Amino acid sequence: RRKRRQSPNAQRFQIGLGDRQLEVRVADGLSVPRKVLGAGGNAGAGGSNPLLQIVLSLLQQNGGLEEVLGKFRQGGLGAQADSWVSTGPNMGISPTQLEQIFGSSTLDGIASQLGVSQEQAGSTMSQVLPELINQLTPQGQVTPESNDSIAEGLEALSRSLGR
Repeated sequence: RRKRRQSPNAQRFQIGLGDRQLEVRVADGLSVPRKVLGAGGNAGAGGSNPLLQIVLSLLQQNGGLEEVLGKFRQGGLGAQADSWVSTGPNMGISPTQLEQIFGSSTLDGIASQLGVSQEQAGSTMSQVLPELINQLTPQGQVTPESNDSIAEGLEALSRSLGR
């Protein structure tokens, strides 16, 4: 398992994926509205998490984890993408870089779904996406289980929303 310095003030959210918990922390100083994180910042058995659902859907709609990482590599951000998969520290990505990969219409849609500005959506996604990819690749590589975890997470979130 990877060891990361965790700030006691970081916002976090989690969801159960089969026999494990997926937990993503959002860095200090980044304001994520409570409604975006869902009930108590947790998703799973008792709550919903629109942010996590949107990020997992983004990965799935773009062909899965390997395809999304390929988009970053093609966009000149391979070092960042590879750092999220590796067992070392995660390199950052800016909201502008994220927009270059997925397009402004995607960030507009995410902002609309979350009820926040495009700037807030980009800032939040630039923090959450790398950490989520990091959590989906605990052994430092993309495996078939990585994409299974995306599907399982979406299914669990759908159940928690009663869909």
